[in-house]
Amino acid sequence: MILYGSSFSPFVRKVMVYAIEKGIPLTNVQISRPNIQAEFLRASPMKKMPALVDGEFSISDSTAIITYLETKYPAPAMMPADAALRARAVWFEEFADTFLSQVVFKAFFNRVVAPKFLKQAGDEALALEGETQDLPPMLDYLETVVPAAGRYLVGDAIGVADISVATMFVNFDEAGIVINAAKYPSTVAWVAGILSRRSFAEIIAVEKSKLAR
Repeated sequence: MILYGSSFSPFVRKVMVYAIEKGIPLTNVQISRPNIQAEFLRASPMKKMPALVDGEFSISDSTAIITYLETKYPAPAMMPADAALRARAVWFEEFADTFLSQVVFKAFFNRVVAPKFLKQAGDEALALEGETQDLPPMLDYLETVVPAAGRYLVGDAIGVADISVATMFVNFDEAGIVINAAKYPSTVAWVAGILSRRSFAEIIAVEKSKLAR
């Protein structure tokens, strides 16, 4: 199976971490520009990453990809079977993909993607808006719901909920956003625990080496 997209995208990273935790082998292929691969375009007609190609089947969007993989490879389960717990897991994934990602789009894009990869000036005012106005209410919420460090958002094992939320914090860190540990001690401790897992740590190390060049 081929997963198209850069791990600097929190959505690509989400699928990569999920696959590592599941033991699913994926080959990560970068999108070539300006001559984008035809296979990627067939999988992702809107040209958004990630996109998955599995033989004759292809699909884009991290949630759709994980839905496909979770059905094809049910063990170990990364989505709860219980109706209430599964709904809660879907909520955390949506919370991350819809709300936390707003800060990634504002801060990470303008502080990292624009200057580092596009070689153009970023909009620091927009990045600061994401960091100082958008993010705090989300952190306020997370601080009331995250479990103790070493535990998981839904159920007794790591799942899609944990991966979806934690992947956004990788981008926050890369964008120079420091989460106030005195104000959000539970969130900071929980995120650190999830990101220390091998599935995240190896990907983060590669990203840091690329950013350091």
